[in-house]
Amino acid sequence: MKALIFAAGKGTRLKPFTEHHPKALVQVNEIPLLERNIKYLQSFGINEFVINVHHFGEQIVEFLRKNDNFGTKVEISDEKNELLETGGGLVFARKFLDFEEDFLILNADILTDLNLNEFIKFHKEKKDFATLAVSDRVSSRKLLFNEEMVLRGWLNVQTGEQRLAEFNKGFKPLAFSGIHCINPKIFDKIKRTGKFSIMEEYLDLMHTEAIQGFLHDARFIDVGRPESVLEAEQYFK
Repeated sequence: MKALIFAAGKGTRLKPFTEHHPKALVQVNEIPLLERNIKYLQSFGINEFVINVHHFGEQIVEFLRKNDNFGTKVEISDEKNELLETGGGLVFARKFLDFEEDFLILNADILTDLNLNEFIKFHKEKKDFATLAVSDRVSSRKLLFNEEMVLRGWLNVQTGEQRLAEFNKGFKPLAFSGIHCINPKIFDKIKRTGKFSIMEEYLDLMHTEAIQGFLHDARFIDVGRPESVLEAEQYFK
């Protein structure tokens, strides 16, 4: 299975580091996030990667070259002309991923100890269109799932705004963990072009496709702010 690592973002919340470097090279206990996530995925037998780059992308390419791609096969999806966000970035990387085999997506700025074998097994057993790792934790935005853990909506916790596929029958609000397992037929279903969030497509596609939530209680840290780097250093040695 291939994995797409989203590493193109500007990481504005991690300034001043990201004024001169990509957020994927932020260090947790002196090990860059990108290296940690490559080795995390390798520990589950994943050795083929697509990495999208934009903000100081050349530093990521050089970092990988210096480390001989950590013994893996790496293909670079270079968004040098425009940062395309997660949905646009996925479509832009299609030529590396559309081979009738499911693939993983992982945000470079998260750290987790989620058991990917269980996650992938769940996805394959369900024969899902897409499976999203989710957990019951504090978040300003939640995905809404029915009793079968199928995506039925989205909620902005702060404003109360909702987007629903049907009347909210007590749907379970859960926070997305930035890890997806995707069937490549998604490429033929996506309607948007250019710069857009993949979540926007999921919220459209939930009306016609089975998008499943995989509920986990694994450790999860979004390393998007300086204080979260300090938190991550307590748990990821």
